[in-house]
Amino acid sequence: MSLNTFTNQTIALAGIAQATALVDQLATTGTADSVAFKASIGSLLKIDSASVTDVFGGLSGLKLGLEQFQQQISGSVTHSEQARYAAALVFLERQLSEQPKMLKTIQVGIEKAQAQAEYFDALHENVLANLGDLYLTTISTLQPRIMVNGNERYLSRPDIVNKIRALLLAGIRSALLWRQCGGARWKFLFYRKKLENSAKFY
Repeated sequence: MSLNTFTNQTIALAGIAQATALVDQLATTGTADSVAFKASIGSLLKIDSASVTDVFGGLSGLKLGLEQFQQQISGSVTHSEQARYAAALVFLERQLSEQPKMLKTIQVGIEKAQAQAEYFDALHENVLANLGDLYLTTISTLQPRIMVNGNERYLSRPDIVNKIRALLLAGIRSALLWRQCGGARWKFLFYRKKLENSAKFY
């Protein structure tokens, strides 16, 4: 079964939208949608999945992302910070695809996080700290670095910073998934309506 469908591309784009929405929530309020957060972090720890939907543990875990993506692509609501983060993630993922050594480092780091998650829990602070550090030592070294805006009260907390970095890594994973499903910038430009309609079915 081909991955290259508008449905799969929409799900992957919703994964990016969800990760960036959660980053924005954490940076501005210090909290995040718990169901969406669990699904996004879970997507990082699922290297082999039966389907694109399965990456996020089903569509119920992607509700926030689908809503955010639909709002963004229809222009009904503008989330400027989230759009900026999303564009940066797609750009950085393309850079990462040309860095096999860094890709291998990320793979090894995620496998380590998987083992930790089995012992503790996917959302345990040790797992999130490991994922956050993995982002810091890999993706964060690429240019341009993503500058997250928000309330300094929350952005100065190590636990919040780890969650944000882990979510940005999850966003990179969704950007990779989008490309694996045939996603490309020209498709986003010329098939916006088709992608918007695809998002409405969920």
